[in-house]
Amino acid sequence: MKKLKLLAMLVVLVAGFAVRSSAQIILSEVKILASNYKYLNATDNKETAQPVKLLQYKTAAYDVKKSEFYDDDYDGYYITFYIPDGKILAAYDKDGKLLRTAEKFKNIKLPQAVRTALVQRFPNWQMTQNTYQVYYYDGKDNAEKTFKILLENGDKRMRVRLNEKGEFI
Repeated sequence: MKKLKLLAMLVVLVAGFAVRSSAQIILSEVKILASNYKYLNATDNKETAQPVKLLQYKTAAYDVKKSEFYDDDYDGYYITFYIPDGKILAAYDKDGKLLRTAEKFKNIKLPQAVRTALVQRFPNWQMTQNTYQVYYYDGKDNAEKTFKILLENGDKRMRVRLNEKGEFI
């Protein structure tokens, strides 16, 4: 009886493999294009605030060809992405490639290098506002990233600009 059960399971197993191997469907080659990966690499910073990353990913993933106003006759498209913390104006070509962006975000969490530079140079000052701006151009390795910060110390106010490395501009 045990031999019969073992033989039956072996037959089912072999038949299963035979059916599965003959049921393969050959698909045509699929190409995946990540045309806007350069933008994400140029704007990437491990310490970038979450709202900024969210909007940058939406900008990179946007498909102009699937939009309701797409027309082959136009050479370029300007699309604006909004969230309460900021916005991105992006320029795409007719194929959907991201050409450039102008980004502006208000009162976001600053990277550690920027915070450290501020505390070292202005120890008794408090940050009251900040603006993060990014300018990306296709063909450049890195995007231009600047922070404009309003500092206050009692009744004194001062505006400073820094890059992403914490260097004063």
